[in-house]
Amino acid sequence: MQPERELLTAIYAAFNRREMDTVLAAMHTDVDWPNGMEGGHMRGTAKVRDYWTRQWSMMDPRVEPVRIEADELGHIVVDVHQVVRDLSGNILVDQIVRHIYSIRNGLIERMDINEPDARASREIRADITTGRRKNEI
Repeated sequence: MQPERELLTAIYAAFNRREMDTVLAAMHTDVDWPNGMEGGHMRGTAKVRDYWTRQWSMMDPRVEPVRIEADELGHIVVDVHQVVRDLSGNILVDQIVRHIYSIRNGLIERMDINEPDARASREIRADITTGRRKNEI
């Protein structure tokens, strides 16, 4: 699990710095990726590149992992503090979301977005507020 943890921690940091090529290089070329703005999924890094280019021209999303763990099926589950701002800096969304990854041969094969249950979300928010969660990743 440590290689996946290191990979995803680096990927989130690169995403927040808008280093698109770094993030795309960590994906299979035929990655199955969610469209968080409109729903559904897209296939392939070229489509993800187009999606992020469009998304970043309209808003400023930031995602900070607050917990990374493997589930019983071998997926890597990341609870993320997501803050989305408009291009003027106004907060549009401030929430906890759950990203679920399939990683094969060191590359991201698929990502899904879910909501953590309400209790987990409250606990994560409380830990973010007190600074406790940072030690977990």
